[in-house]
Amino acid sequence: MTMAEAPITFTDATAYENFMGRWSRAVAPHFLRWMDPQRRARWLDVGCGTGILTEALLHLCEPASVMGIDSAAPQVDHASRTLAEARLQFRQADAMRMPFPHHSFDCTVSALVLNFIAEPSSAVAEMGRVTARGGAVGAYVWDFARELSPSGPFRQAMRAFGAEVPPIPGTAHSTIAALRSLFAGAGLRAVDSTTIEVTLAYPKFDDYWSAQTPSYAPTTRIIDAMSDSERRRLKRAVQDALPAGVLGKIEYTARANAVRGTVPR
Repeated sequence: MTMAEAPITFTDATAYENFMGRWSRAVAPHFLRWMDPQRRARWLDVGCGTGILTEALLHLCEPASVMGIDSAAPQVDHASRTLAEARLQFRQADAMRMPFPHHSFDCTVSALVLNFIAEPSSAVAEMGRVTARGGAVGAYVWDFARELSPSGPFRQAMRAFGAEVPPIPGTAHSTIAALRSLFAGAGLRAVDSTTIEVTLAYPKFDDYWSAQTPSYAPTTRIIDAMSDSERRRLKRAVQDALPAGVLGKIEYTARANAVRGTVPR
């Protein structure tokens, strides 16, 4: 398997929080308000990661209960440690083969994970299977196809420098059209979609660089393999390519594509 084909494994929960946590927390409330869920619903968070969407829906959606699942044990452990609440449960499970009976939940959602699942169509079908008739299913992913994810500016700067930039797994599934097709193909009704844009800032370049080079990222492994001089030149090229802000602040916008549908009655 080449570096370009290597999958991303989210085994470092702390690195994931440093890289994606701030962006996930910014986009989650917009998605949940758009979902417009019923109160006292039974929720399933598929690919819950460190529990960012789970925490947001606890605060915003008045759930009766929330189950979070993720295939990565370190992520589940992190969520279990940091979110101790009677209505919450977390467990390690495969999104393509969920260990739940039919119609177990009223609302099933997935944040920033569908494109990383080997068979997203199977995952969406499972999301529909475990959701009650008339219940809601929703998901969102970054717009990787247009390089509008939080790593987009970094990847573009690396590419302009001439460095190898491996494709992000499942990029083809990140477009609005692809997401709508996945949901319709799973038999969900009233399929709808939207885009969510969030703008965040890093106080200085070193903070940005640290966040963009998590241990699990293929781009980080490429950078680590460079010579010291090559790495210094890359850092300068990335810094020069970023939008200049006041006192070195780096600010830009990322876009998530979201889709929702209803399980037939």
